[in-house]
Amino acid sequence: MVSHGKARKDASNPWKFAILRAVSSLFLQVCRGQSVVRPPVWMMRQAGRYLPEYRELRSRYDFLTLCKTPELAAEVTLQPIRRFRMDAAILFADILLPLEAMGAELRFVKGDGPCFPDPIRCREDLGRLHRPEVEATLGYVFKALREVRRELDEATPVLGFAGTPWTLAAYLVEGGISKHHAHLLSWSYRDEAGLRELLDRIADVSIEYLQGQIDAGAQALQLFDTWGGLLDAERWQRLARPSVLRILEGIGDQVPVIFYLRGGAHLLPVLGELPVTGLSVDWRQPLDEVRRIVGPKMVLQGNLDPAALLGTPEEIRRQTHDLLRRGRSSADGDVGFQGHIVNLGHGILPMTPLKNAGAFIEAVQHADEIFT
Repeated sequence: MVSHGKARKDASNPWKFAILRAVSSLFLQVCRGQSVVRPPVWMMRQAGRYLPEYRELRSRYDFLTLCKTPELAAEVTLQPIRRFRMDAAILFADILLPLEAMGAELRFVKGDGPCFPDPIRCREDLGRLHRPEVEATLGYVFKALREVRRELDEATPVLGFAGTPWTLAAYLVEGGISKHHAHLLSWSYRDEAGLRELLDRIADVSIEYLQGQIDAGAQALQLFDTWGGLLDAERWQRLARPSVLRILEGIGDQVPVIFYLRGGAHLLPVLGELPVTGLSVDWRQPLDEVRRIVGPKMVLQGNLDPAALLGTPEEIRRQTHDLLRRGRSSADGDVGFQGHIVNLGHGILPMTPLKNAGAFIEAVQHADEIFT
């Protein structure tokens, strides 16, 4: 992993040596630049509505209750691992929880998704936000993560995550999901300094939030920049990148960090310069072309179209094998796999049949039989 800051030294971290010992994890081996017999595979939103066991829980609990009850969040996190034996678990939570901790009212409205009834839309509104005590307000996330670590063996690492400040601001400023992001983009042109103050405030809370996840046992982190693709390369570097670098500097190089950006093919040249372990990319650019743009050192994650899992199992296997061929690297002269974590280019779609999700996972799990 490229170093991007001074790691916080904490000898009391109970997971420090467990992280170093987890050499059997395919995911962590790839993050370290090692060759593996087959690439690791997991799916964004793998704990979710396509699983009947998740739907059963959701019939009894609302979404925020699942997120804020550590035992339930841990159970949801573990459900896809039990069913499919993915090579990584990602904690069940929501990227918007830190904004709620900062004082923004968060609701989830059926049919509309997340909603902030009192959005922040100008510099004067920033007074309604505060710097939270992260352990007190978000400690339920850390408790869930510790529970997941206790349940999993070292072959299955646990990923923590957060949204980037730009993406969190997109929801907070718009008041929820938006088609045009008119309020956010207007603010960015009208008062860039004021918007950057909001981004920096979110970044400072995110540093504490991610550090809490590391202390609770997260063995890697993923940063989601869902809405970074709204910006061209020059404006992304000026508006979104500084707060991302602030976070990376704040957490240091304690664990691998994967950066995901949706709809950002035009940003790949600048994303390739980020001081992170890897880039998670959507399906809009072939993986070998992504590799050509970002260079040989960056780990790549992705990039199968989630809609491909709505096809037949035979077609899913064909698409997955093509992805594996594009992602395979033999630069070191061996016949293994290197530098690629197999994933979808976005979250798995809720209507995906279980057998199709299984066909995707199994195609990767048997890659060593096909490519040797």
